[in-house]
Amino acid sequence: MQADADILGQLQFAATRRRAPLWIAAILPWVLLLSVPGIVVWSAWAAWDCRRLRARVQRDWTGWIDATVPALEDSTALLAGATSAIGQLQRRRLLARLATTLTDDVLAAIARERVRFDARWVALSVCAALALFAWRQVRDAPPTPHEVKALIAKQTSEITVHVTPPKYTGVARSEGAPRELQVPEHSVVEWCLRAPQPVDTPIELSDGQSLKIGRECARWSATESVFWRWRGARYKLRVIPDQAPEVTLSAPREMIHTLAPDAASATITLAVHDDYQVRRATLHLTLARGSGENIRFSDRELPLPESSNPRTRNWHKQWTLAELGMEPGDELYFFVRATDNAERAHTTVSPTYTLRLPGPVEETDDSSAQPMLVKPENLRSQRQIIIDTEQLLADLKATPGMNPATVRARSESIADDQAQLRRRYGQFLGEESTLFGGEEHHDDHEKHDVVAEFGHMHDQAESATLFDESTKKILRRALGAMWDAEKALRAIVPKTALAPEHKALEAIKQLQQADRIYLHKTAFVPPPLKEEIRMTGDVVGAKSYRREQATAAVPIPDEVRRLIEALDGDGALPALWSRGAHEWIRERIASDEQRLEAQRAVQDVADGCVACRPVLRAWLRGAITRAPVLLQAKATPQTPFTRALRKEAPR
Repeated sequence: MQADADILGQLQFAATRRRAPLWIAAILPWVLLLSVPGIVVWSAWAAWDCRRLRARVQRDWTGWIDATVPALEDSTALLAGATSAIGQLQRRRLLARLATTLTDDVLAAIARERVRFDARWVALSVCAALALFAWRQVRDAPPTPHEVKALIAKQTSEITVHVTPPKYTGVARSEGAPRELQVPEHSVVEWCLRAPQPVDTPIELSDGQSLKIGRECARWSATESVFWRWRGARYKLRVIPDQAPEVTLSAPREMIHTLAPDAASATITLAVHDDYQVRRATLHLTLARGSGENIRFSDRELPLPESSNPRTRNWHKQWTLAELGMEPGDELYFFVRATDNAERAHTTVSPTYTLRLPGPVEETDDSSAQPMLVKPENLRSQRQIIIDTEQLLADLKATPGMNPATVRARSESIADDQAQLRRRYGQFLGEESTLFGGEEHHDDHEKHDVVAEFGHMHDQAESATLFDESTKKILRRALGAMWDAEKALRAIVPKTALAPEHKALEAIKQLQQADRIYLHKTAFVPPPLKEEIRMTGDVVGAKSYRREQATAAVPIPDEVRRLIEALDGDGALPALWSRGAHEWIRERIASDEQRLEAQRAVQDVADGCVACRPVLRAWLRGAITRAPVLLQAKATPQTPFTRALRKEAPR
């Protein structure tokens, strides 16, 4: 019995080794997928199949050996049990032959013939594993835009948005599902749940605010464009600022309009437009009469009539000069002031226009634009320069062979006169003048202007005058023409200089006629004094008239600098960095679109998006509009002489 058990065990081992690759191949896909349930299921199947194979081998092993080993003479069954004496004898003979016939190779051949690989089980396992892999890919794939919209719609269907514009706008109250909105400035926006209940997710605004929503609605006053987020869904909320009224004058088109000497009327056409309603619009008229120190001004204010459209007021009138009270030589200054109906009313004042009715013109050779300025004796007028140029051209035509040195001397002399006259008029635009000599000679030992060398001027020279813009334009035109004439004269081409000289004379005549300067300015109104503390010596709350030296402005705060440096890597960000970033963006980025994109980057970085850090860093760096300007003294070389001189200098 011991012999047949050994043979059966050897055959079962050979069959198991033959079947083992099938079990490994069936379990391997689940190991690759790291699927514990799959490994457990197919391991159980392998154990069941192994048990089934062992039972089959135990049942049929004798037949397998007889069919494979003819030397055993189909008597393998006697190995399992032989009761008769002949059977026992035959069994002993078989056992003697088994040592030489039933080798390991024969057992392996029997296993290959009787035990199949059965690839159907492997195919079933692979198909099941592929199905699991495909399901995981579909589950982990990013949702499509349609799926995202459906998910957002499902999440935000629980919330409604109420917008209540200010009453003065006349815009109706709106209510609806979350979406991108455009609301008037100072509108009240409310987010309410359809089924009020405690909710942990707040309404997050792009400026860093978090509004609690739950049993009560979240409220926010619309002061700037933002986008808001709730449960991953973002929506833009654009704020339309209340614009100031716009004033458009169609007639007259020029800022200074000169009427014809025989004119009997003047036309004024204007329009006022506001985005909601024009509450008040008035036309202010100022009539100037006289000249010199005898100029008199008279003011009038006329309300503009309302129209059927409250947003617009159009006005057109053909005035007679008698209605305006104008006489030859008078000037009429007028402007429009308009106010809208906002809670904090916006007021617009149009530029001041001038209607000029010319009077009798007196011929004069005076080249001064202002009567109070005295012309030096040696200063020639523009008309005299033209006469000298024409005389030079006539002499050149009469004497073609004139000495070139004489022509050069006369042309440069006229150019010098033109240069002196140009510098005289240049004073009125803030230019420096060396009219009384000294421009070619400088004192080598004169003191340097420290402010001019190391500092900067707070006022432009041209702006530090009392002339209006139209007078400055005429002065610029005259100076430009004088420059052209002077260049042509110094180039010894007096014929080319004649045209700009006449142009300069025409501009000077216009300046001579403008003997009035009307400045429409707002005077400073000091705050009223409290009568109860007058002359009591009480100085509580009073400020010193002395001003402290201002410190250098810091272009980049320290917290923003640290944040920019931290965003360059993947490390931790400074504490309270989002608040500093929001303040920096709000102060430095004026465009609504750019500010919203920068705030979106702040929100993404706060959510843990590492790839969004360079984007936020670029927005913060782009908001640096000015760099520090340091005033540094000029470098002075150090020599033994300078060191000894400084050492011996008295203190």
